[in-house]
Amino acid sequence: MEPVLTQAPAIDETAFKTVLARFASGVTVITAIDEGEPIGFACQSFASLSIDPPLVSFFPARTSTTWPRMREVGKFCVNILADHQNEICRQLGRPGPDKFAGVEWTPSQNGSPLLTGAMASIDCYLYDEVDGGDHTIVIARVSGLNEHSEAAPLLFYRAAFGRLAHQ
Repeated sequence: MEPVLTQAPAIDETAFKTVLARFASGVTVITAIDEGEPIGFACQSFASLSIDPPLVSFFPARTSTTWPRMREVGKFCVNILADHQNEICRQLGRPGPDKFAGVEWTPSQNGSPLLTGAMASIDCYLYDEVDGGDHTIVIARVSGLNEHSEAAPLLFYRAAFGRLAHQ
């Protein structure tokens, strides 16, 4: 399919980020086990994609050093974070070793880390990948679902964590 615009107009990067920061999103941590070690990264770019077949999508940055390891594993868990988990998100969102130090988890149905306190989790297998500019569009086939709590969701809005004003 050919794009509608053959030459897109220039968009100011600062204005682009400012406008898109007005879109509130939930926050997830994608986790897997690689060579016996838990690995993961924070991800607020996550969405449901299809009911039949059951697919979800998320968008890791091309600079991610964790996503290539997960790609090789081929299975992972999407942990939907509760509003009290912003520190876990920060810890797993930064680069470096020992990201899981002090983070409580148990194996999910597919063996990936299921974070203690997460609202829900989705076990997945890699289905496809698509070029998304400076990110990769990952399409994952859902293989298991778990609802863990009725806690309020952790939100990301205007480059900061937030909470729902009322439940």
